[in-house]
Amino acid sequence: MYLTQPLHRSLQQRPHEVATICDGRIVTHAETFDRVGRLAGALRGVGVAGDDRVAVLALNSDRYFQIIMAVAWADAVIVPVNTRWSVKEIAYSLEEAGVRVIFVDDAFSALADQLREQCPRLEAVIHCGDGATPDGMLAYEELIAGATAVPDAHRRGDALAGIFYTGGTTGFPKGVMLSHRNLFVSATACAATGAWSAEGTVLHVAPMFHLADLASMIAHSLLGGTHIMLPVFDPVAMLATIAEHRVTDTLLVPTMIQMIADHPQLADFDLSSLRNVMYGASPISEALLGRARAAFPAAAFVQGYGMTELSPVATLLLDKDHDDPVRRRSAGRAAPHALVKVVDPDGNEVPRGEFGEIAVTGDHVMLGYWNKPAETADAVRDGWMHTGDGGYMDEDGYVFVADRIKDMIISGGENVYSIEVENVVAKHPAVTQCAVIAVPDDQWGERVHAVVSLLPGATLTLDELREHSKKDIAGYKVPRSLTVVDTFPMSGAGKILKRELRKQYA
Repeated sequence: MYLTQPLHRSLQQRPHEVATICDGRIVTHAETFDRVGRLAGALRGVGVAGDDRVAVLALNSDRYFQIIMAVAWADAVIVPVNTRWSVKEIAYSLEEAGVRVIFVDDAFSALADQLREQCPRLEAVIHCGDGATPDGMLAYEELIAGATAVPDAHRRGDALAGIFYTGGTTGFPKGVMLSHRNLFVSATACAATGAWSAEGTVLHVAPMFHLADLASMIAHSLLGGTHIMLPVFDPVAMLATIAEHRVTDTLLVPTMIQMIADHPQLADFDLSSLRNVMYGASPISEALLGRARAAFPAAAFVQGYGMTELSPVATLLLDKDHDDPVRRRSAGRAAPHALVKVVDPDGNEVPRGEFGEIAVTGDHVMLGYWNKPAETADAVRDGWMHTGDGGYMDEDGYVFVADRIKDMIISGGENVYSIEVENVVAKHPAVTQCAVIAVPDDQWGERVHAVVSLLPGATLTLDELREHSKKDIAGYKVPRSLTVVDTFPMSGAGKILKRELRKQYA
């Protein structure tokens, strides 16, 4: 199992069929194969060798697809960068991973100088946008045109494929190490359930730096599909693309589903081609699910539950399960490649119906956290990934996610760790104490809510807090609402009782 395997398969079976469509560019499978081999040769030419880390900071595009494949082809390791991060967060991940080369597009080329200053190990910046290549950068298309294709390294199995950064409870992102086997096992398991169409047309609107989109990319490539990339999610652009290209499959988060299902122009587009919608990454209400199924009446809906550490799928709620009023509140049953159980704090499996922590095992469990052996040992015990999510399993094996044991907020499909936000909020000069919790939000699923107490005579508005927070953390982590209190509910040990805050504000 290796990441570039679908390219070889498509070259053999459908060389002249369309592989990717993006911004007017239509590229066949044979052309993609050639471009990836040449780009891998160009990477070798700038000094990339086996196990080197190569990052990409860019919006969705066909070039993003080529970059991921070329990095593996060159025997290197891909590091996708969250496009919503602050410069501080980006620089931290690049330095920690030891990134030597980074691809940036037009949207992020202006950050290159700052990243060079903060990341001394960064040797080359490759511009993969459509605009003029800035001074000091290498031009993507020129590199491909001037390079000779090199043989595929066939990096495979348990070799490291990528480092995927996720929110960290220490205030900095953690790099999740995933192998080629990890990625392939998860992607092929989803494909085996019929969640994706064979030889279909998939629309990528979820960010390609997210592992869920990469998994769908691998699955559709194996199934001989055509990939269409939109740089960012826009409801009208998505609807128009589905209608124009007869899109069959897409991956969404509930925030996107809400914006589509409630869009005033929804009825103006022919969406009858859409056969499969996979969703996940954040909670979805039954009411929204109903509106979504009405918006895409010909589509089957499949929910995927998991996390980056699970490559990323653990359970699947199949379309037929959505018709059962009880089961559709669940996250489904263990996917074909996974075993799932619910355990007590000592790791013992609890009886069906009892609350505990959800744990998962299988060949999709991460290799570990980059440079964090202690955190790896805490998360993966005896081969079981302890998710930090609380829930229960019914007699038929359906998993119900009831609460998060780890204090994590999922807003618009992005993971936000409250301690990370609290560390920033607490630095405001007016704040004496703070807590950050999730509160329900119709648009975002959950939103980041800050509860603070202030110095005597001090004041603080939400706008002031947001401006303060944006200096250190990404916009999606910044509090969207604020409550100022005189005192907090406290435990006997002097800890803020967040469960009491949730009762009051959530």
